[in-house]
Amino acid sequence: MIAANGIEICYEDSGGAGEPLLLVMGLAGQLVDWPAGFVDTLIDRGFRVIRFDNRDIGLSTEFDWPIPPIRQVVAGFVAKRAVDVGYRINDMAADAAGLLDALSIESAHVVGVSMGGMIAQTMAFEQRSKVRSLTSIMSNTGDRRNGRADGRIMLRMARPPQTTRDTAPSVATEMYSMWAGSSWDRAEHLARAERAVARSWRPAGVERQTAAIAASPDRTPGLATVTAPTLVIHGLEDRLVRPSGGIATCEAVPGSRLVMYPDMGHDLPRTRWEEMADEIAGNAGRAGAAVFNSVRPLTAVQPGQ
Repeated sequence: MIAANGIEICYEDSGGAGEPLLLVMGLAGQLVDWPAGFVDTLIDRGFRVIRFDNRDIGLSTEFDWPIPPIRQVVAGFVAKRAVDVGYRINDMAADAAGLLDALSIESAHVVGVSMGGMIAQTMAFEQRSKVRSLTSIMSNTGDRRNGRADGRIMLRMARPPQTTRDTAPSVATEMYSMWAGSSWDRAEHLARAERAVARSWRPAGVERQTAAIAASPDRTPGLATVTAPTLVIHGLEDRLVRPSGGIATCEAVPGSRLVMYPDMGHDLPRTRWEEMADEIAGNAGRAGAAVFNSVRPLTAVQPGQ
């Protein structure tokens, strides 16, 4: 635990003395929700990997501002309607930058998934000196037109199931099955959810994070100013943040690279860990980073410039 940006952030620092790489988790996710095997592949590429709990989740500072009604939050996703919140994505980006400061890290390669991609994107134009390279995975620009969830998922989000701590892992896994890809491992996800809930269970924090996303502005203008080498990864089977979100992100960032996997949904499939790690290392190399080891040519991706 460390003090940063006026809050307490729980983090884990893995790997050795290599280039620092900050992993930013998505909505409801704790630092332990990063698959250990995926973290290991990044360490194998020579990175010093840092994970942390975003505010209001895991063991980091919990907030208590009133949560807006779920229908108002869903309307915020669909259209630019006002949502009264206590923080937004830019506040969470300041947390991540503050964590680097607290760890005496001048800058890092930043990798974010879903909401974490939104946070990482924001860092790249609001705290640009902190971001050596940017990787945005299964995220969007916040423009409300691209990367919108499938209609059935939006309806389900508007009527979330009642959950207790005992049922939370199974309910979360069932919800996840709506947007996971064909390579997703249900049993593996359930086991990880059980470990996460045993560590911390903050359903109100998840609702506040959701409201923060809905209340945050379109990042497209800011993304047009990003100068860090940028990689965008998305799954063609993603139904929570549809592939148009990744395409729009790539189009918004000058010189960015888009990689789309046909068997990936809104998840990090084991079948793609090695390839994603290679892509992240290659993108870091564009920033003039040290030579990374074990980088192999890719054969099963759909690149776009």
